[in-house]
Amino acid sequence: MNPQLNDVPEPERADTVTDWITTPIEPRILRGALEVERTAHGLLPHRLPARARKQFPDPFLAMMEAQPSGVRLAFRTRATALELDVLPTKRLYQGAPAPLDGVYELLVDGRPSGRASVTGGNVRVIDLTTGSMETRPGPPGTVRFTGLSADAKDVEIWLPHNETTELVALRTDAPVEAVPDSGRRVWLHHGSSLSHGSNADRPTATWPALAALRGGVELINLGFGGNALLDPFTARAMRDTPADLISVKIGINLVNTDLMRLRAFAPAVHGFLDTLREGHPTAPLLVVSPVFCPIHEDTPGPAAMEFDGQKPRFRATGDPSDRTRLTLNIIRDELSRITGLRAADDPNLHYLDGRSLYGEPDFAELPLPDELHPDPAGHRRIGERFAELAFGDGGPFAAGSR
Repeated sequence: MNPQLNDVPEPERADTVTDWITTPIEPRILRGALEVERTAHGLLPHRLPARARKQFPDPFLAMMEAQPSGVRLAFRTRATALELDVLPTKRLYQGAPAPLDGVYELLVDGRPSGRASVTGGNVRVIDLTTGSMETRPGPPGTVRFTGLSADAKDVEIWLPHNETTELVALRTDAPVEAVPDSGRRVWLHHGSSLSHGSNADRPTATWPALAALRGGVELINLGFGGNALLDPFTARAMRDTPADLISVKIGINLVNTDLMRLRAFAPAVHGFLDTLREGHPTAPLLVVSPVFCPIHEDTPGPAAMEFDGQKPRFRATGDPSDRTRLTLNIIRDELSRITGLRAADDPNLHYLDGRSLYGEPDFAELPLPDELHPDPAGHRRIGERFAELAFGDGGPFAAGSR
C-alpha cells in the first residue's frame, strides 16, 4: 500500500440526518469475499486468501483478486438512509480514456433499489508497453442512499466489480444486524475476465451475478480478469471454501496468454479437478468450455491489445498451423474428453460447451465490442442461458442437487 494514502482527507458527510449509527464493517455483514484485510483506511475484501496471494508475484492478478466482483454488504435494518464511506482504486491504462466510475448497487429484499458512484479515489496507472504500475493517491468518498421505507428489510450493497474498494465506514439512521442464514445454496465459480464482469455496466449485471440471482443461490465469484490459468493456489482456495455447487470456466486465458502447450493442458486440468474433489468430493461440479470468440477459435495466442482511438481491441498473434499450441476448439475437445473420462467414476461431474451460452449466431447478433469481451447485452444473454441450463429443470445445479 502506498504510504502517501494515509494522508487522504475524511469524506464529507450528509447533513440531512443527525442521528447516524455507525456499524463496524465486519465479515458478518460481508458476502462473496474469501478473506478481508485491515488497512490504514478500513477493510479490503479479497477474493483469494493470504496464503494464495503469497504464491503469485504478478501485480495484475493481485489487482484482479482485490476487485470485489460479487462481493456485497448484506444486513437487516429499518433504516431510511444509509451512507458507506469508501476509498476506491480505479484502473487507468496509459494513453487511454479515463474509465467510468464504478457502480455501487442497492438491493432491498432482493429488488434493485438504487445505484451510486464515487468520484475521486486512488488511480492505478498501467503502462502496457512496460507492464509498470503507478498508484496516484486520491480522497475517499461517500455512497448515499436515502428515501428507503422504515419497514424491516434485507439490504445488500453490491460493490463495483471493476475497481478495488476499501470499506471505511457504514452509517445508517437505524440499527443494523446480520441477515440470518437463508439456507440458500452457495455457488462457487471460477473463470476469466468474462466471469469477472468485463464490460458489464453494474455489479449485478455480470453474467454470474445474473445467473445467481435467477438461480436463488449465494454467489462467490472467483472470476479473475486474465487469470483463469489453472493455478494450483486457486484450486486450493476453492477446495477450502465451503460450497454446495462449483463451476470452473476454462480456456480463454490459457489461449490469449499462450501459457502452455497441449501436452501440459490435460494434466493441469486433471490436477485442478483433483484438488477441487479433495474438498468437495460429491458436490455438483460443472466444467464450462470457452464461449465463441472468433479471434481464437483456431488461432493461438498470445493476444495483443491495441487502442482503437477511444477503446481497446484485441487480436490473436499466434500461428494457426502450430497444432501443439492451444486454441479454443482444441480446448473444447480436450475438456469434453477429460470430463467424459472422469465422469465414469464421478457422476456429479458435468460438462457444458460454452458455445451454448454464446455461440456463432449470438456473435452475429451481439458482437464482442473489443473482439474478446461481451457487452452488457451479451452478459445478460450468457447469464440467462447459464441459469436455464445449470439451474433449470434437469440441469446439474437444479433444486435438490447438492
